Amino acid sequence: MSDLLTLTALSIAAAGFFVGVIVGLTGMGGGALMTPALIFLGVGGGEAATVVTADLAAAAVYKSGGAAVHARSGSPNFRLAAWLIAGSVPMAFLGPWLVHHFTTDEEQLDFVLKMAIGFALLLAATTYALRLYINLRRVRGGAPAPEENPRIRPVPTLLVGMLGGLLVGITSVGSGSVIMIALLMLYPGLSAVKLVGTDLVQAVPLVLSAALSNIAINGIDWTITIPLIVGSVPGTMIGSSIAPRVPQSYIRRGIVVVLTMSGVALLDKAGWAPLGKEETHPVLVGLVGVAMLVLVPLVWGLIRRSHDLPFMGAPTVAELEKIPGDRRAARKAAVAAGRAQPGRRTDQKPPSRP
Repeated sequence: MSDLLTLTALSIAAAGFFVGVIVGLTGMGGGALMTPALIFLGVGGGEAATVVTADLAAAAVYKSGGAAVHARSGSPNFRLAAWLIAGSVPMAFLGPWLVHHFTTDEEQLDFVLKMAIGFALLLAATTYALRLYINLRRVRGGAPAPEENPRIRPVPTLLVGMLGGLLVGITSVGSGSVIMIALLMLYPGLSAVKLVGTDLVQAVPLVLSAALSNIAINGIDWTITIPLIVGSVPGTMIGSSIAPRVPQSYIRRGIVVVLTMSGVALLDKAGWAPLGKEETHPVLVGLVGVAMLVLVPLVWGLIRRSHDLPFMGAPTVAELEKIPGDRRAARKAAVAAGRAQPGRRTDQKPPSRP
């Protein structure tokens, strides 16, 4: 019990609370933020396997609450979630055993996991940028009509679940980012609320399977897991309650910068060859963050110009985030972009001139 009342435990609970608030606000960033935060805090000796196991066990608890809320409201598409679960759960359980099969040396295992998590963080940041780009193209082409129950595409959905499950099982990253963007591409008419609800419902058995597999191999450190749960559960509840009053677009963009910096920092910490194996490079990580803050808006503006939109302005990032299946938001963004008139459906062509 005394181990749960130390300064380290309090710092873990604080990190869990902060990440929980972010998850409640945006629905993203759980494993992608928690895992690198705990590694950099040095908990569990900074060993990636210990941190991944504790993070997955905590995620199985706090994500269950969010899934229950969405299930009561009827927002998830349970048939779609079932196909995802069929692919993700077996692979999430298998992933840690594959890593353990290839190496049992603790130092080598730590290196492999940190490398995998670093690249997974960069992939998570990239998927968010891809999501915005897909929505931008959707604004220019007209958003599809919302589909409450789209026709399920079993094979691609199973493959998405398998890829996401393998990624989560090894790194704890991907259930709220990689799978989300894949669903958006496969089912563009799925409304935003159903997209989030479906992803949360499939994430619970996914992270639970990954947690059980990691616990069977690595054991579990309760001095990390319990403070994580104590901090993350109320954080998630608070974040969910204040979400309607907080500009999520700024938070999400901040998360992308943090994910990128964390990914590079973790690769650097693991001794990734292109960055050098003998020493870390904190200045390089800082420069990556500065470059993201300066270059990303510039590149985004050029992409907008290539789609005949102004360099800055409407449709804003916040509007683009609401495009999937949301006809009203699509129409608003299209009006702002000068391609439709208020009150006209975005999927209709303007009347021909006499």
